[in-house]
Amino acid sequence: MGIIKFIPYIYLVAAAFFLYDGIDKLNSGEGNYWMSLILAAVATFMFFFRLRFAKKFEERRRNPNQ
Repeated sequence: MGIIKFIPYIYLVAAAFFLYDGIDKLNSGEGNYWMSLILAAVATFMFFFRLRFAKKFEERRRNPNQ
């Protein structure tokens, strides 16, 4: 149960890494920087999605009859 609270932050770290990688590739002139930026956007989306999912899961655990 405790690991569910930390998983969204793993996505946030991954988003930061892919954002750094994309900006680095963009500045160095490599042509394949879009993939890193897309992965950063997906990881950011997953961060917010997992936070919302964890909140709903916790509310459902507290109130099982609703």
